[in-house]
Amino acid sequence: MAKGGYDFYLKDCLLPIPPSKLTIKINSENETVTLMNQGEINILKTAGLTDIEFECMIPQVRYPFAVYQSGFQEAEYFLSYFEALKNGRKPFQFIVCRSKPGGGRLFDTNIRVSMEDYKITEDAADGFDLTVKISLKQWRDYGTKTVTISSDEEQPKVSVESQRETTDSPAPDTVLTYTVAKNDCLWKIAKKFYGDGSKYPVIYEANKEVVGSDPNLIYEGQVLTIPAL
Repeated sequence: MAKGGYDFYLKDCLLPIPPSKLTIKINSENETVTLMNQGEINILKTAGLTDIEFECMIPQVRYPFAVYQSGFQEAEYFLSYFEALKNGRKPFQFIVCRSKPGGGRLFDTNIRVSMEDYKITEDAADGFDLTVKISLKQWRDYGTKTVTISSDEEQPKVSVESQRETTDSPAPDTVLTYTVAKNDCLWKIAKKFYGDGSKYPVIYEANKEVVGSDPNLIYEGQVLTIPAL
């Protein structure tokens, strides 16, 4: 990957140096079974959870090609951030924003994940810099259902209520507008206004005529409508 053309975010943390390689594996849940006198068949099912792996360099000194959101941070800052993601036991957003060398946006990766594990390597050849191998897994919302049966003997009633893990976030009370800045993506904008980047489809649905058919392709200078939730 060309340095400078890719921004890697783990939740709100921008990696100072983008990894040189990213592996995304979309797992299959298809099942192969053998039928009598018919041989093997493949039963197609919904895709399994996606696995993501990459190695990133975490520098101890500031390099001219490294990018920091709020000024230089030593490696300890990023290691503590990774540890918090691992021990927090909550999913977070993983985003890769890709830009062309001459400007313009390529497709983005935007997926909700969990931190499965990470491995820290110290190598004398790298000086005091560290290499961290990170493994992420896609997160899907799930929930339980509560079944309530009324005691009315003449006409018993059954009601089913789904309980799903959600995140309540602040949102604007009125419709606002926002001008897209350099390196913006819809997830970042949703995070800014709603406190939850996963609500980016709300903004996309309100701006299809501006954005077009691909929510990952937005450009600097576009004016978006930010609807109230």
